[in-house]
Amino acid sequence: MSTEHPQCAACDVPPPERICRQAKGSGPKSCPTLTQARLKQEALEALKQPEVFEFARQATLQEAAGYEGRDQGYASLRPVKPRIRETVEFAKRLGCRRLGLVFCAGLIKEAGVVGEIFETNGLETVSVICKVGRVNKSELGLNRSQHIDRLAEKEAMCNPIFQAFLLNHFQTELNVLMGLCVGHDSLVMHYSQAMCTVLAVKDRLLGHAPLNAIYTYDSYYRSLKAPLE
Repeated sequence: MSTEHPQCAACDVPPPERICRQAKGSGPKSCPTLTQARLKQEALEALKQPEVFEFARQATLQEAAGYEGRDQGYASLRPVKPRIRETVEFAKRLGCRRLGLVFCAGLIKEAGVVGEIFETNGLETVSVICKVGRVNKSELGLNRSQHIDRLAEKEAMCNPIFQAFLLNHFQTELNVLMGLCVGHDSLVMHYSQAMCTVLAVKDRLLGHAPLNAIYTYDSYYRSLKAPLE
């Protein structure tokens, strides 16, 4: 088994010729499809757990359902569903009746719309805002100079662990993350007992569309080509 770590993002094999796509394909020397047979088998064994197997099966069926033109070849595929619709369809595929919705306070209006869409589709929704509990940032050892608003003597911290605990307590079956801060989303996923999916991620500057900086890597965001200061 190779100890060289995967570098799939830097793969120089054209997509149609990659071993991860077809049996007669090829890959670089770090390709995990070629070098990590034992771990691949362990992953397949993990997939056999009944709840994991069905979750993965339904996710893969949902992936295919996002396209039209599937009978006409790869070049004819047309995406037809936004992620919010796919999220609802996936939850219903799983037979979920109660969803968790954990969201950023800055997206409370949007969270209201998402909750309405869930409820319209017969999905009971437990929604929890990031500032739940009103816990002061001093609990994290932070002082006023480290607040977002330095003029505020007290500032409520985001409380992702409490968010997760609340969803666990109310026995949600699938949790949907919406606009949580970098790292706070990680804590929700770490402590959540139910599986999680992401509807939207936080990007304060780019209107919650972080890939815009990647799309303009060679133009407006070319500064990212140099190490961050």
